[in-house]
Amino acid sequence: MRVSVLMVLLFLSPLANAVSFKIATLAPEGSSWLREMRAAADEVKQRTQGRVEFRYYPGGVMGDDATVMRKIRLGQLQGGALTASELSIVYPDAVVYGLPFLFENGDQVSAVRAATDDRLKAGIREKGFETLSISGVGFAYLLSTQPLQSIEQLRAGKVWVPTNDVIAERTFSSGGVSPIPLPLSDVFTSLQTGLIDVVGNTPAGTIALQWHTRIKHLFDVPLTYVIGFVVLQNKAFARIDSADQAVVLDAFKQAAARIDAENQRADQSAMAALEAEGIVRFKPDAAELARWREVGFAVRRSMVEAGELSAEIVDAVVAQVPATSP
Repeated sequence: MRVSVLMVLLFLSPLANAVSFKIATLAPEGSSWLREMRAAADEVKQRTQGRVEFRYYPGGVMGDDATVMRKIRLGQLQGGALTASELSIVYPDAVVYGLPFLFENGDQVSAVRAATDDRLKAGIREKGFETLSISGVGFAYLLSTQPLQSIEQLRAGKVWVPTNDVIAERTFSSGGVSPIPLPLSDVFTSLQTGLIDVVGNTPAGTIALQWHTRIKHLFDVPLTYVIGFVVLQNKAFARIDSADQAVVLDAFKQAAARIDAENQRADQSAMAALEAEGIVRFKPDAAELARWREVGFAVRRSMVEAGELSAEIVDAVVAQVPATSP
């Protein structure tokens, strides 16, 4: 009897010490992102023999970004899947990849991220969070219900920006536009009623949210690169030993790579689908494009001068952007 009890206790002891991390995300159930994050969690649980597990709270059930951060501080959550603008609440430089008209193609993004991702992770760590993964959502483009071929036409539009998105507000203000801030949930209805007629989104996001049923034109230059972070509070991450920490970081890194690849495929397919729906893509000439890029330069300067971004990070990122082929 004593031997049997001892064996049971030995078997149960790893589970008794199991650590469970609660992660909030706006990603809906059934999304490819959540599927890969669940796969990472399953891998972690298997490789740590049940010592570490992750529980996800999808679809915004834990509230908006500010609410999620408050719940993390209170210990009700240990982490979150956040966009760069959401993470900028604690680490302002998180938005650097999203500077307007910084990138022209995916190869440039890959080169910059290879040189800079670890630097961002170090900065986030100093603010109290361990970065489990950084994954690209894709390029966002300007889309409109009316022809959109010049800055003058943009200024005449009713332009949406996400609530609390500093870069988006700075971008359009620098271009002489008075943007209309709204939560994501209000955009489709606002397109229907005419409250707004210009939006920004990735091709895949445009279709997923059904915005493609309202818009007719796409300005065919990447406006910004959208990126997401999965972060875990440092003191929570410290509850597991170094070997299990390495397992967690490896599993989430591999999941992020799969998400990057999947999102690239999804956006290529979605762009073709938008064209098939009759949405007109407009490619500006060099002179017009230079006008838009000057807006991007102005945003960078103003945010650095205002102390909203560090000059060191911005300069490092810009210096790493490869030149495009003529």
